[in-house]
Amino acid sequence: MPFWDRSGDRLRAWLGLGKDLFYDRQRIAILPNSFCFPGYDKNGSDLPPPPICAATWHHKVMQSLPNLRLKVVVGGYAQKWHLGSRQSVTECVRNWRDAPDGVIPLPHPSWRNTAWLKKNPWFEAELVPELQNEVQRVLHN
Repeated sequence: MPFWDRSGDRLRAWLGLGKDLFYDRQRIAILPNSFCFPGYDKNGSDLPPPPICAATWHHKVMQSLPNLRLKVVVGGYAQKWHLGSRQSVTECVRNWRDAPDGVIPLPHPSWRNTAWLKKNPWFEAELVPELQNEVQRVLHN
């Protein structure tokens, strides 16, 4: 189950959602960027998503979601795929107001990004409240 760990706790907190709603398939779609787990490197970190997996599945799945009202784009690989971003994750997230309507880029909620969050307090002070408002607006309208 995706985000069934501490990173999921952090992501759900950013979104302002409990587990029940977050995993409600009638209301929320969780789409991994590549649809296949890439495995780990020698340091225990996730390997990059294999391009063949995203190329095979991503467009088909996105086409099956015609009523998508909000796309939360988590992490650098997803930002490159969905936004064509050539910016760093920091720049992409910092410029979240410039993203297309209905798209909000986020850093990955991994514990490995705790230092990033401390260096970028604007994220939780400015973006997260707007994200939570947008999530509630989409879910209730």
